Amino acid sequence: MAKLIYIANISLDGYTEDKDGKFDWTDPSEESFQFITNIVRTTRTHLYGRRMYETMMVWETDPNLAAESPPMRDFAETWQAANKIVYSRTLKTISTRKTQLEQNFDPQAIRQIKAASEHDILIGGPELAAQAFRAGLIDECQLFLIPILVGGGKPALPDNLRLELELLAEHRFRNGIVFLRYRTKSERAT
Repeated sequence: MAKLIYIANISLDGYTEDKDGKFDWTDPSEESFQFITNIVRTTRTHLYGRRMYETMMVWETDPNLAAESPPMRDFAETWQAANKIVYSRTLKTISTRKTQLEQNFDPQAIRQIKAASEHDILIGGPELAAQAFRAGLIDECQLFLIPILVGGGKPALPDNLRLELELLAEHRFRNGIVFLRYRTKSERAT
C-alpha cells in the first residue's frame, strides 16, 4: 500500500505563507532543491487544492522556468510525469496534462488510491492536507523548516488535531534549512 506524504515548506513559527500570502522566503538553495526533486520523484500521484495547483502548474505551463537550469528542468520533468488530482469547487478547467479535477475531497477515494498504488502519493497544500490529517490518511510529514519567523499567515499544520509523530530522518542544509521526516504513529513500520 502506498503512503500519503504531506510535503511542505514551513517557517520556524509554523506557516507556509506570510500574512500577505507570500512565500518567496521559501526559495530553496540548489542543494535543497535537488533534495526536494528526489523526494517528488518517488511519488507518481500528487493531490492538490486549487491554490497549490495554481502555484505548481507553472512547472508545465511556463517553459522558461525549466530552461533556467538543469535542476529546474529536472524538477519540471519530474512534476509533469506525475498524475495530479486537483480538489476545487471553483476551478472549472485545468491547464496541465495528466490532471483530473474533483469537486470534493473524498477520504474513501483516497484510501482506494493508496491501496491500489505501488508508489507513494504526495499531498500538497495545508488546507487539503488538514482534511487528510483529520481523516487519518496522512502517513508521513516531510517538512522543510526554513530559518525565518514570518509572524503569521497560513498555518502549515492543522489546528485542533492531536497526532503523535515519530522522527524517521533529518537533514541539515548549508543554508540553514532543516528537513524533518516524520511517520504518523498510526502508520506501522514497514
